[in-house]
Amino acid sequence: MPIRVEDDADDPRVVVLTIDRPEARNALDPEHQQALGDAVAAFEADGSKLVAVLTGAGETTFSAGADLKRLIPTYRDRVRAGEDPPWNFGGFTAVDRAKPLIAAVNGHALAGGLEMALACDIRLCSENATFGLAETKWAIIPGAGGTVRLPRAVPLGLAMEMILSGEPIDAAEAHRVGLVNRVVALPDLLGVALTLARSIADRGPLAVREARARVLDGLGLDHDTAMAREHEAFVRVMRTDDALEGPAAFAEKRAPRYRGR
Repeated sequence: MPIRVEDDADDPRVVVLTIDRPEARNALDPEHQQALGDAVAAFEADGSKLVAVLTGAGETTFSAGADLKRLIPTYRDRVRAGEDPPWNFGGFTAVDRAKPLIAAVNGHALAGGLEMALACDIRLCSENATFGLAETKWAIIPGAGGTVRLPRAVPLGLAMEMILSGEPIDAAEAHRVGLVNRVVALPDLLGVALTLARSIADRGPLAVREARARVLDGLGLDHDTAMAREHEAFVRVMRTDDALEGPAAFAEKRAPRYRGR
C-alpha cells in the first residue's frame, strides 16, 4: 500500500497517514501523490476522525518531495506542451482542510516534503530531521506552498536564504526559529505526536475547527476585520450543544461528552 492509513490503537478518532516509500526517500511518484491526496480527502470526509498525524516510513526521511524521475518530468512535459494541469501536491495545495493535521517529521523534509510539513498545523520532529526547499538546485521553484507558507513560519531573511540557496537547516535551528514546536528523540516521535493528537481530539471538535479557521483566516486580514470574524465565530460556537456540555462537565467534575453539534 503506497500510503498507510491506520487508526490510533488508543483513540480511533486519531488517524496516522504514513508515506510508505522508504526505498525512494518517501518521495511522491504519481501513484503515491494520488494515494496521499485520496487519504487526506477521506480523513476530511470521515466524521469519526478528528485529528491526523502525517509521517514517513523508516528512520531517515519524512519525505524528499516530488519524485524527480517520474512526477516532475510528467508534469513538466504537460506544461511545456501548453497545458496548465492542476498541481494538488499530496492533497495539500487545493484541498480546503478543516481538521487539524500534525506533522511528525522523522528525518529529512526536503522540497515538497517540507511543503507538506508546512501545510500541517503543528510540526514535531526528530533530532535527525533537516528542512529545506531545494527546488532552485534543479532549476524549478517550490510549487506546493513553499514560497507562501515558509515566510509565514520563519523570519523572512531565513525563508529567502532557504528558498534561494536551496540549502537546508537542521532540527535545532528549525526549533530555534519556530518552524517546529518540539524536537524529540526519534523512537519517541510518533508517540509524542499521537499524545498531542489525542489531547486535541478530546476538545470540542466544532470549537477546534472554528478556532483553527479563524487563526488561518486572520493572518490575511486587517486587525478590525479579523476581530469581527472572530466575534462571529465566537457567537456561532456559543450556540452549539457542545458549548453547553463543556461548562456543565466542568461544574460536575467529569469528562465532557462532545457530540460535534
